[in-house]
Amino acid sequence: MQAMIPFPDISPEIFTLSLFGIEFALRWYALSYIVGILLGWRLVVASVKRPHLWRDASAPMTPLQVEDLLTWVILGVILGGRLGFVLFYQPAYYLQNPLQILQVWQGGMSFHGGLLGVVTACILYSKRQGAPWLSVADVLCMVAPIGLLLGRIANFINAELWGRPTSLPWGVAFPGAAAQDCPDVIGICARHPSQLYEAALEGLILGAVLVFLAYRRDALKERGRITGLFFAGYGVSRFIVEFVRQADAQFITPDNPMGYAVQMGGLGLSMGQLLSLPMIAFGLAMVAWAKRSRPA
Repeated sequence: MQAMIPFPDISPEIFTLSLFGIEFALRWYALSYIVGILLGWRLVVASVKRPHLWRDASAPMTPLQVEDLLTWVILGVILGGRLGFVLFYQPAYYLQNPLQILQVWQGGMSFHGGLLGVVTACILYSKRQGAPWLSVADVLCMVAPIGLLLGRIANFINAELWGRPTSLPWGVAFPGAAAQDCPDVIGICARHPSQLYEAALEGLILGAVLVFLAYRRDALKERGRITGLFFAGYGVSRFIVEFVRQADAQFITPDNPMGYAVQMGGLGLSMGQLLSLPMIAFGLAMVAWAKRSRPA
């Protein structure tokens, strides 16, 4: 009998309130966004209160300006994440159903789109405030893994974005007909808990490395270094996990059972890997640039 881990009995909803015939539910995924933003905000505030971490002992923002930036970041995450999902994953569907683009509560967010949204918000806000945008980007990238860690754990609780079938002993038997639809598996289908792999790589490990470099190795003094390391680190982590992550359903066909976005014979790249390659290239280039432009 195959060894596997049964899916824990955790409801995606923390609690539900019924008011005047309308039900309001707080879900773990929403809570992960809220807690991630709050923890990130507090860490950014703590960082700008330490001038010695920054070039010329001058933080790019005041604590009050960080609060203003928070609004821009939230808008960037939501708008960028939604538009990224629409453009990267299901453009044909939303072209035929444009009104559903606004229905964010139905699900469908892209990390890569959300990241572009935050970058845009960061640049616009920095220009408006006269702050060095690369320093602002550095501190935002330093705290971004907090949200990634919590978000991926919430994905696991929601039993979504699971991995490919596996016979490894830590495979998880995710509930639902889609998760149990494994043509080559007889009986219960166990899958890679790819959400937890991403939580560890993109969240815990990457976040710990960036905070260590910022607080112990003066990385924030080299503008763009933390940003580059985050882009490259996330890109590499996501590229690796994509090998065991189940492809998005819209890419899976009888001729393309692995769900490659780009296929070359029996090999190919998933959409997540395709979007991660420019992130890795940009990140490495940014690290090299930051090293050359650091103050003497």
